[in-house]
Amino acid sequence: MNQEKNKDENTIQNQETVNNTDTIANDAEKLTEETAETTETPARDFEAELKEKDDKYIRLYAEFENYKRRTMQERIELFKTAGQEIMLAMIPVLDDFERALKAMETATDVNSIKEGIDLVSQKFKNTLMQNGLKPMDCIGKPFNADLHEAITNIPAPTEDLKDKIVDEVEKGYLLGEKVIRYAKVVVGS
Repeated sequence: MNQEKNKDENTIQNQETVNNTDTIANDAEKLTEETAETTETPARDFEAELKEKDDKYIRLYAEFENYKRRTMQERIELFKTAGQEIMLAMIPVLDDFERALKAMETATDVNSIKEGIDLVSQKFKNTLMQNGLKPMDCIGKPFNADLHEAITNIPAPTEDLKDKIVDEVEKGYLLGEKVIRYAKVVVGS
């Protein structure tokens, strides 16, 4: 009977072991599935986030390229038409010069031609000044290498003209505050 009892106990223990093994296997399988799902979910989230960021990057890059292209086209157009305003302002002066030349062919009075040329010259200067051109006033002022180009040095005629501009060989001009032509000057030393 002891043997039977031992057999029954062994059978029960074996069944419990099998049940425990099945339970452990089931638990392990569930854990593996949960781990796989948990691992797949962050991977999917990461992939979705990566695609979203990649899409944003591509769109931003394309937008920037379009901005560069548009800016370049605007700049080219600006260079093409930058002189248009000044040209339109100069056309009346050109017309006046043409009329003066025509009048010179038939005119006998030199003074009237001189007056006409003076008027055209004044109109030309006014047109340039209206467009921002300013002549430099140099004579008697201290030499400034940022504004003037010294052609030569001569002994100063008076003591107060030492290191100052004595003569202006070629007038200098500013466009706004920028030097567009340096004045060529003679400096007293």
